[in-house]
Amino acid sequence: MNDKIYLIIGGTGGIGQAMVQQLVQANHSHSVQIFATYHRNEPNIEAENLHWLPMNVSDEDSIKKAADTIKQTVGHVDWVINCVGLLHTETAQPEKALRQMETEFFLQNMQINALASLLIAKHIKPLLAKANRSANHPAVFATISARVGSITDNQLGGWYSYRMSKAALNMGMKNLSIEWGRSLKDVCVVVMQPGTVDTQLSAPFQGNVAEGHLFSPAYSAECLLDVLSGMTVAQSGSFVDWAGELIPW
Repeated sequence: MNDKIYLIIGGTGGIGQAMVQQLVQANHSHSVQIFATYHRNEPNIEAENLHWLPMNVSDEDSIKKAADTIKQTVGHVDWVINCVGLLHTETAQPEKALRQMETEFFLQNMQINALASLLIAKHIKPLLAKANRSANHPAVFATISARVGSITDNQLGGWYSYRMSKAALNMGMKNLSIEWGRSLKDVCVVVMQPGTVDTQLSAPFQGNVAEGHLFSPAYSAECLLDVLSGMTVAQSGSFVDWAGELIPW
């Protein structure tokens, strides 16, 4: 992970913040720069090579401004990891049945879980294009998804908005990997399932998790970074879990 410029989107969430902390701890060289985004309040995590940027992933202008700031500061990025996701809000929970479907919550899921990564890719592409990369050591565009976004793996139903938005995200990233395979060589586009992680997102549903299957944010982040470090461009367009195992679409 030496001499890279990282962008962690959602650096205040459980997994994103753990990634930021691990990258800071592992990289003290000035040649390694870490950019991380926050939505409302800038965290008090500080390091000489850590730069916090405001970003609202529901606002394309906000995404563009963050990309422009990176362009003006360092000129390129090597790794982009989007850790932002929505499962529930203060007023809405995942639907257990069709009768609970509400338009606003469904569109909010689509905006944050599916559309945001495409808008980020749109504005980050010029920065990735300037990365020093090769087929065996590609630039990386990774997005956190969920196993429940797998159509093949769906045995339980429910969670309409979340499942559908993650399935849409997966299709979007598959599309992106094909387009960039033609127009932006040596960039690995990958969708990742982090395991069930002890975060605010999963908190209301942890009672159903089997013993030993609830990961700490630090463990999940470490696994995901390790998997990404071994990726080659041949794996672009893949959907993998925290251990690097393929997940069916």
